[in-house]
Amino acid sequence: MLSLFTEYLPESLAVVLTALVCAGLVVSFMGVSALMFIWAERKISARMQDRLGPTRTGKFGLLQSLADGIKLITKEDFAPDGADRVLFRAAPYLAFCAAFAGFIALPFGSGVAVQTLSIGAFFMLAVLSSEVFGVMLAGYASGSKWALFGGMREAAQVVSYEVPRSICVLVPICIAGTLNLTTIGQQQVGGFWNWYVFHDPFTFVAFLIFFIVATASCKRAPFDLAEAESELVAGFHTEYSGIRWSYFFMAEYGSMFAMSGLAAMLFLGGWHTGVLPYELTVAFGPWLGVPLNACVVIAKGTLLVIVMMWMRWSLPRLRIDQVMMTCLKYFLPISCVLLLGVCVWQLYIPKAIGDGMKWVLAGGTIASILGVSISLFRPLQHAPAGQLPGAWGK
Repeated sequence: MLSLFTEYLPESLAVVLTALVCAGLVVSFMGVSALMFIWAERKISARMQDRLGPTRTGKFGLLQSLADGIKLITKEDFAPDGADRVLFRAAPYLAFCAAFAGFIALPFGSGVAVQTLSIGAFFMLAVLSSEVFGVMLAGYASGSKWALFGGMREAAQVVSYEVPRSICVLVPICIAGTLNLTTIGQQQVGGFWNWYVFHDPFTFVAFLIFFIVATASCKRAPFDLAEAESELVAGFHTEYSGIRWSYFFMAEYGSMFAMSGLAAMLFLGGWHTGVLPYELTVAFGPWLGVPLNACVVIAKGTLLVIVMMWMRWSLPRLRIDQVMMTCLKYFLPISCVLLLGVCVWQLYIPKAIGDGMKWVLAGGTIASILGVSISLFRPLQHAPAGQLPGAWGK
């Protein structure tokens, strides 16, 4: 894009214009994805609780999130009397900017990124971790004990879970030999058995641990101690309303997708379909292949976000001591063992055994998914028609 603008504009102006266009695309994607994820979460939670969810506003209730967004924009924006008004108003923007910055290094295809960084994985971990500063600032500046407790909990939780998360990221990096996310994605070309998640048993477990600790880093249940409604009213955003309250939600869903996109890039083949033995740009050309690559990354990220939603409405919330114990007593030592194991595997395991393990892990995963799917849908085939759950569109 920069080269396109430099043909007609001075270089300095072309750089500024390119940055504005990329920023607009990222903000638009975060806004639209947040609307769709909120709708999906309401539908998923409704179905898991034997309800219908949004049905009235738009087809299948798709416009309900948009209507809620318009309502939030028009609501009064106020700060409590005891709040630090400057910090109180700045906190949601700080949290949003952290989630926004995570998309800078996330590639949606070969070379399709706002900025291709040689340290892309490290950059994403660093900027996404800074979202906690917005949460802490909101808890401190609100002048509310509930908000302060939520901010303190988030600080302790994120600082603890960053360690096993970073160690799990090192596992595929040790295989790839680079921090460049584009290069990591390019190395997983071919069938899905070439994805790093199936490289060896250590990467397979590392993906599961990374996904769990990423869920905790995004303040999602069962790790949502920063906003536990049953204990802290609404936690760090208890005193927020209107548009600033919505920025926290955009930051949360943006972080969820960014972490899911990072997981897809490190473990799940990036923009490769896992079915074709080559990139989509080879089969369809750059003009059609690049958008298709982006769709593959978005589909993988969206699937992982839906799994996060599934976890939220399936598992009970943990206590704060249980959350900390789970990290320090289990996830941290397990992640260290995984890092050591993948290094030993790379150095001493013959290639023939490694290739065979790929097929075993990939085949076992596919068989497990098929078995679970069959077991889930088999009762529906024999249930009386009147007892079947209604369609999503009702």
